[in-house]
Amino acid sequence: MSRIPLIGVAIAAALAGAAPASAQIVLEANGARADGRWGGELGAGYGFGAAGFRLTPMVGALVDRGDDDAVKPYGRVEATYAVPLIATVGAGVRVGNDLRPYGTVAVPLLPAISLKGNAGPHYYALGLRLGL
Repeated sequence: MSRIPLIGVAIAAALAGAAPASAQIVLEANGARADGRWGGELGAGYGFGAAGFRLTPMVGALVDRGDDDAVKPYGRVEATYAVPLIATVGAGVRVGNDLRPYGTVAVPLLPAISLKGNAGPHYYALGLRLGL
């Protein structure tokens, strides 16, 4: 029996075992100023990466605090680097009414919960991030 199939199976098993650890569902709740309005951002995404680097596409809605209580959908993509037990830093792009680049910082409070802030031109957000 050839060892090549066994090596292939071993590599596939190692990669399959590593994939869930490198992927993460993310939930966020932020107070934000975006698209010229103050409100609450609620979002969900799926982050994936390796060696501290992560790419996280997200979708969500800005619930406007104005008279009309409008709900504005948005999409975001963030590229971050995590320094364990200290902070996660990076940059992102938010697409709502306009395309807005921003910087982001998250500081861990508990193993799965972080205090997170985003800031860029005409976009500010501060809230909690939960990684599942």
